[in-house]
Amino acid sequence: MVTLGFILVIVISLFLFMGGLLHLYGQTEHVVSSGDQLFPDIALNHMPPFISIIFIIALISALFPSADGAMTALTSSLCIDIFGLKEKDIDDHSKEKFRKKVHLIVAAAFLAMVVLFKIINDNSMIGLILKLAGFTYGPLLGLFAFGIFTNYKVKDKLVPYICIAAPVISFFIDKYQQNIFGDFQIGLELLIINGLLTFFGLWLIRRK
Repeated sequence: MVTLGFILVIVISLFLFMGGLLHLYGQTEHVVSSGDQLFPDIALNHMPPFISIIFIIALISALFPSADGAMTALTSSLCIDIFGLKEKDIDDHSKEKFRKKVHLIVAAAFLAMVVLFKIINDNSMIGLILKLAGFTYGPLLGLFAFGIFTNYKVKDKLVPYICIAAPVISFFIDKYQQNIFGDFQIGLELLIINGLLTFFGLWLIRRK
């Protein structure tokens, strides 16, 4: 785990360095695009044709495994954890048919999300996704940290309320952050705040 953490720090630092170089190159070439549009604009319009072809192939090869893995994971989670397909007293053919239907629904949901993001047309969609992840992933981070760093037992029935309350409080902190913090703008720190609120809430409902 620690080794993986160090490797991730090195890889992320490398990508940040490359992103900085990309921005400097864009300023030198007077590229008007910004945010998520900067990289494709430079690759397609300010590079030789063979670089553009490599970019398109690399983009497809990077996106397809990610989308396929996500859809497969969601399909498995829905079929096994939500619908309890393994426990259903039906034949294998019916199970396979049901699994394929769920997979098609998941694929349609992915397509709907892509269309929705296109309609929203946010200049930095990654930033929007990370902000949403700050609300949804925060309770998981708090639960994980509480389980790793403490030996307390909690009142199980109250845990869902804590996991709902933490993102709600984080939402209001984000909404009124100018009144609370002044000129300081909360970004990815929202994930940490959400996790800390969950951690503190779990500490409050610990068994004595």
